[in-house]
Amino acid sequence: MINFRYHVVSLTAVFLALAIGLVVGTAALNGPVADALRENVNGLRKDNSLMRQSVNDMQKQLESEEDFAAQMAQVVLPGKLTDRRVLVLTLPNGRDQAEGVLKMLRTAGADVTGRIDVQDKFINPDSNNNLLELAVTAARPNSAPASNLPGNGHGVETSSALLAAVLVDRPAGSAPVSEADRRSVLQQYATAGYLTPEDKISGAAEAVVLVTGQPYVDKDSAKKDESVVKIAEQFDRAGALVVAGMGSSGGNLVAVVRGDPVLSQTISTVDNANTVQGQLVTSLALAEQLSGKKAGQYGVGDNAASLLPKLPQ
Repeated sequence: MINFRYHVVSLTAVFLALAIGLVVGTAALNGPVADALRENVNGLRKDNSLMRQSVNDMQKQLESEEDFAAQMAQVVLPGKLTDRRVLVLTLPNGRDQAEGVLKMLRTAGADVTGRIDVQDKFINPDSNNNLLELAVTAARPNSAPASNLPGNGHGVETSSALLAAVLVDRPAGSAPVSEADRRSVLQQYATAGYLTPEDKISGAAEAVVLVTGQPYVDKDSAKKDESVVKIAEQFDRAGALVVAGMGSSGGNLVAVVRGDPVLSQTISTVDNANTVQGQLVTSLALAEQLSGKKAGQYGVGDNAASLLPKLPQ
């Protein structure tokens, strides 16, 4: 009969054999496996280093291109907008590039009549009734009769029409808006939190640059994007208009204008106004509108006709 001691010795021998096998196997494989892992790690480090260098090179290239555009602006812009009266309107999503756009306009010689920041409250759907009431009663000056304002009950559209009437040249044959009326209208919209004039408005403009950005993404995004289009439409009816934007997809104002066969005939767009190059092109596009009465779609995004307008020979 096999006794208990025999079982113990047998099990011990089995476990000892397994242990010896593991040690021998590990020792045999340790060199090749470790070498392979080490080689993979070194390869990943090298790839990471190359990618980091590529990113750095691209950043340097971008900075060089921006520097080049800034220097070229001093060559191609002076005189392009001399004595042209330009109003700059900035939407909440276009604030970051507004200063760059203004700088290029002044380099081109434009007489910037002022900069006005449109606040989020202006395009908030909840403000519709208040904007409508303000436009047709409280803020309306005697020199801009309500009969000339849209009558469809859209507060942003009606207020934009009134603002365009007091901030942009009146049609030929119409009485100009007085400075007192202009100040009064702006003051009432500013007091209500709809607009922020960044400086004193020096008079009526003949052209407008509307600085914007990406489309809205909140629950009211569709209505807000629609209101932004209404602003552009009303100022386009009053004078030359260039939309200086960022990107041309997702339903932002640049994309809407380019996709509309009517708006794209009268409104110029620049889809990279967040860059120095785009800010330069914004001034050129405005000069083309004022001198050639031609609208164009410029930049690097979808449906752009070219990078910039054709420069006169």
